[in-house]
Amino acid sequence: MGGPADLPAMNDEQLLRYSRHILLNEIGVEGQDRIRAGHALVIGAGGLGSPVALYLASAGLGRVTLVDDDTVDITNLQRQVAHTTERVGMAKVDSARVAMAAINPEVEVAALLRRADLALLDALMPTTDVVLDCSDNFATRHLVNAACVHHRKPLVSGAAIRFDGQLSVYDTRDAHCPCYACVFPPDSDLEESSCATMGVFAPVVGIVGTMQAAEALKLLSGAGTPLTGRLLMLDARSMEWNEVRIPRNPHCGVCADRAP
Repeated sequence: MGGPADLPAMNDEQLLRYSRHILLNEIGVEGQDRIRAGHALVIGAGGLGSPVALYLASAGLGRVTLVDDDTVDITNLQRQVAHTTERVGMAKVDSARVAMAAINPEVEVAALLRRADLALLDALMPTTDVVLDCSDNFATRHLVNAACVHHRKPLVSGAAIRFDGQLSVYDTRDAHCPCYACVFPPDSDLEESSCATMGVFAPVVGIVGTMQAAEALKLLSGAGTPLTGRLLMLDARSMEWNEVRIPRNPHCGVCADRAP
């Protein structure tokens, strides 16, 4: 897998396009080059995946792999901002790729019209630098988490339903950091909710998805402090954030074999 050293120096147009990142001391030319060399795997191209895809493209991420098996429906357009009325019926990954290219044609986008499964994740993980889980069901989240633990890849996980959102980063390269299953065990009796039955306030997925993109870009560029060991929870009714410290579970069935 290539890195910043393998990239050609930014040309004048790229220096102009990414100038507002380059002006940030925490990113600069070196951090932007790390973003340009990066590869993100995005699971889900819907409400959360839409802002993720658009902001990763606008930031100049080198490669983005989108995985989703759904097509654009008119009910999606209330919140899934990567899609348009004209693209109803198109595969979401293809629609998102069109939207990303309109913002930044330099980004290499692989659009995979399929559901994430173990074989696919095992094939994609080795060349991935960061994984963003923008799915809408616990089964997929646990599958993605297990793959990230196995392949030692950082996971940026978001969720949104009704007026509520949550966000955290699970980076099990750090032996003290929890994985998703430490916080939400696979055998826990959690109620599965969907936007189709419970509804969702449109800006909530935008807020959470944008923050997922921010955390991924921080991990790639080395800027700031990642949201590891902390779970952010949003109540958009009152627009209040709560933060909970989340420790590693030493008896977790997914990541317990890591060194202490």
